Amino acid sequence: MTHPFLIFQWLEGQFHSHLGNHVTYAWLVMAILILVSFLASRSIKMVPGAVQNLMEAVVSGIDGLLEDTMGKEGKAYFPLIATFALFILVSNLFALIPGFYPPTANLNTNVALALTVFVMTHIVGLRKHGLAYVKHFMGPILWLSPLIFVIEIIGHIARPLSLSLRLFGNMYGHEVVLMIFIGLVPFLLPVPMMLMGVLIAFIQTFVFTLLAMIYMAGALEEAH
Repeated sequence: MTHPFLIFQWLEGQFHSHLGNHVTYAWLVMAILILVSFLASRSIKMVPGAVQNLMEAVVSGIDGLLEDTMGKEGKAYFPLIATFALFILVSNLFALIPGFYPPTANLNTNVALALTVFVMTHIVGLRKHGLAYVKHFMGPILWLSPLIFVIEIIGHIARPLSLSLRLFGNMYGHEVVLMIFIGLVPFLLPVPMMLMGVLIAFIQTFVFTLLAMIYMAGALEEAH
């Protein structure tokens, strides 16, 4: 996939840096989120402005989904889940801006996010249940425990694989199709694909975030 022009790629060439587009644009996403958070929180008012209104809507939406999925215990993991949601959404939306590259169209970014979910899921389980967390992998029937254990291990290892490949496949595929349309007919024809890209950006953010919450909620539950 070749972009006609990437702003940061040009800057990398000027400074002879070789970090990669996914790294530099991920840093840009983080800078944007930090700036927006600062602007929204520095002057909270009873009659909120545009930025505060936006962030309140985003925070309340994520908080509601978190409580519905993980229950009251999930409130402790709001910062992690909200970070996932906002980082992935802004990264996905970069695909619609000329000269910008979505970090989530690179497998390295998505594997890092998926592995974070994988590790945090088991940290949550161990923190909640201690060594009794191993019961989650044993199943309800004692004599079937060795077989269930192997199946559960395979299933848990497959989680980061499916999380990363799903997000990567959708975002990379959208990038490829959009570049093809821009290359063939750069005027107006890519617009429907860009509108579809907005829908894809939100759906993929929702799917990744929801699955992360479901995995952590499963780790918080008592083993049966």
